[in-house]
Amino acid sequence: MFARATAAEVVVTPIERLQAITAWLGRFPMALLQFAFRFAIAAVFWQAGMTKIASWQTTLTLFTQEYRVPVLPPELAAYMATTIELTCPVLLFFGVATRLATLPMLGQALVIQLFVYPESWNEHLIWVTILAFILTRGPGALSLDHLIARSFSARRAA
Repeated sequence: MFARATAAEVVVTPIERLQAITAWLGRFPMALLQFAFRFAIAAVFWQAGMTKIASWQTTLTLFTQEYRVPVLPPELAAYMATTIELTCPVLLFFGVATRLATLPMLGQALVIQLFVYPESWNEHLIWVTILAFILTRGPGALSLDHLIARSFSARRAA
């Protein structure tokens, strides 16, 4: 009734093996990647903010002498940067107003790239790429945004 396959019939070509591996990798949960990206970029900005508040006088000196941002007075730029670095990462980590939280971080990364450390483009490219991914793909299922959206759609359906 059931014939056994011979060894010649079970041969898997390298292309088929590669396709199987690619399909297996494609099943990796996107929500885990989204959380990892949120956590990774939040950690970068959070650490920068914590460094700034650890020595506010040093921060003001840096903004006056090294981080010269055009148009903004150094003290205002320092307060703005620190505020972004200590609020947006918390929103990203928990996935609250996630897409909105990426915008000031993207702006700050671009300002740093253009006016402060243009030679560090490779690091800033990583930041901007992660933030652009979060902005365009959202926070994922492991976020409060996702729970809130589910709650609203459940209420609408009822």
